[in-house]
Amino acid sequence: MAHSAIAPRIAGSAPAAPPAWHARLDLGYSRRDGATVLHFTHDGPLRVLRSLHPEGAGICHNVLVHPPGGIVGGDVIDIRAHVAEGAHALVTTPGATRFYRSNGHAGIQRTRLSLAPHARLEWLPLEALAYNACDAVNELEFELAAGAQLIAWDITALGLPLAGQPFGQGRFVQHVRWPGRYLERGVIDATDARLMNGPLGLAGARCIGSLLLASGTPLPRVLREQLLEAAQALLADAPGEVTAGVTSPNAHMLALRGLAPVVEPLMLLWQRIWALWRGLWWDMGATRPRIWSM
Repeated sequence: MAHSAIAPRIAGSAPAAPPAWHARLDLGYSRRDGATVLHFTHDGPLRVLRSLHPEGAGICHNVLVHPPGGIVGGDVIDIRAHVAEGAHALVTTPGATRFYRSNGHAGIQRTRLSLAPHARLEWLPLEALAYNACDAVNELEFELAAGAQLIAWDITALGLPLAGQPFGQGRFVQHVRWPGRYLERGVIDATDARLMNGPLGLAGARCIGSLLLASGTPLPRVLREQLLEAAQALLADAPGEVTAGVTSPNAHMLALRGLAPVVEPLMLLWQRIWALWRGLWWDMGATRPRIWSM
């Protein structure tokens, strides 16, 4: 993600704090009698649809739902997921997370993931959509115990260019953190022309994405090179409108970064690499969540 100095808030005096949603969802996955099961609690407008096991009892698929349909200034959305030892969960969403135009206050979504030893989690929400003039903060933090394994992505679309609503003002802050191992902090100011359109910034792209493969135990070198080389081969055949690269910042992880003019080609590429890594790392086929096809 391109970086810039933190920009001032959107111009104008801040109004009194409007009525806002403060929502929290806690997901707890555990393994019982060979099955991964979910126990959850929620406060405010966050829900989880019923658990599905399309790959068998050992892997639990869930869809997170935010009935208000978007995040406005003053909203704070907290999502926490804990995966207990030996459990395996896949979590996605039914549609984009929408950060609407600012009312003078920031809209915040915070996600915290924690994995116990030998737990697996696939965190695969659909894109975050930053509307013109939004003031948005999107945070993802995770902790992995020894033997834990995570595949997670983050995709952000800036404005709605195909609907004639470009991202002309506002800002979007993206923060991804694995304490002690990985830190990514991007601040996108829509009025920073060099950042938005320069060759060392987003180069005119309006969709950005990260796809992370993380292991609590260092990946064997041969496996890490196999995962890297397979992703690089797939990237060589990626659609021409997508610019992407993959690296291994440390022995515990791989990081894929990409830019595209709109969401669709980047999302399709991320899904292909997710399926590739799933097969190579876990020797599993890619069972796509049903909601992706709706």
